[in-house]
Amino acid sequence: MLDDANVLKQRDPGGALAIAADQWQQVQFDVKVVDGDHDNREVTRVVVAGMGGSALAALLAKTWLEEKLNVTFEVVREYELPSYVNESTLVIASSYSGNTEETLACLEQAQKQSAQIGVLAAGGKLVQRAEEGKIARVVIPSGMQPRMAMLFNLRALVLMLGNFGVVDHALLDEVGAAAKWLHSETENWLPDVSTDKNLAKQLALQAVGKTPVFYGGRLTGPVAYKWKISWNENAKNVAFWSVYPEANHNEFIGWSSHPVDKPFAVFDLKSSFEHPRILKRFEISDRLLSGKRPKAIPIDLAGDTPLRQLLWGCIFADFVSIYVAILNGVDPTPVDLVEKLKKELA
Repeated sequence: MLDDANVLKQRDPGGALAIAADQWQQVQFDVKVVDGDHDNREVTRVVVAGMGGSALAALLAKTWLEEKLNVTFEVVREYELPSYVNESTLVIASSYSGNTEETLACLEQAQKQSAQIGVLAAGGKLVQRAEEGKIARVVIPSGMQPRMAMLFNLRALVLMLGNFGVVDHALLDEVGAAAKWLHSETENWLPDVSTDKNLAKQLALQAVGKTPVFYGGRLTGPVAYKWKISWNENAKNVAFWSVYPEANHNEFIGWSSHPVDKPFAVFDLKSSFEHPRILKRFEISDRLLSGKRPKAIPIDLAGDTPLRQLLWGCIFADFVSIYVAILNGVDPTPVDLVEKLKKELA
């Protein structure tokens, strides 16, 4: 089925595979900050307010930049900012649609608490309020689902952090430099690459009809979360994620009863840059749980830097989950239930 061009076209009317194929271009997005002037106040904390796909880039950046940051970095995915937010805090409100009510609420609080503010959005009320208030903003290209615009968002976030002096602007070059390599990697997962040579299709066939559980470590945790989101929204399939070492202190025991033929597919997302003790936990956990859960399917993230591995893992997640959507007989693109929920809340 996955090698039948007609089936792919029929079951992917919104062109999700084509969007995934072009994601590598997003790391070269010609990003600009509008109204970026500020009073050079010291930034001691950074808070990124965003939900779902709009929070993904911040979670990746927090992991990637951990050793490069001299400030506290927190990602808020709710209606309220931490009480510590003040004039020394940079609050970045991130919403692809620009209409996410939780993020708009955080923007309003940031203004009341005299924070320095940046906005990342493709339009909507967030951009409108930023224009009215002359708030620093990056307008991201519109027309796609937030989860598929994550690399646009990452590039915009890095520029905004650089604009306020939190990181070196050279980091933006590191993001862009990955484009050519990501392009060549992406070509391995395209629809016209047959299943016997296409790892994305192979993994989709292994996981279809099951509930996936994605495990990461300190570095790959955000990628595991991305895989969970992609499975939820592309494949319309429930999925779960967790991270080591915490998983060994609770979830590990949850696998220890009932038959091994549980309707799950377990994926271990591994990085060569991960802490060696966490890599050891992947190995030992799978061995000790043999006969108690399905054997874990390892996914070794490709790339010669932590950033490249993170980017590779995120694009790969979309390809695999889109192929699962096609096997599930669902359109990968729309998220109708989310839109219905927003209307009900309104």
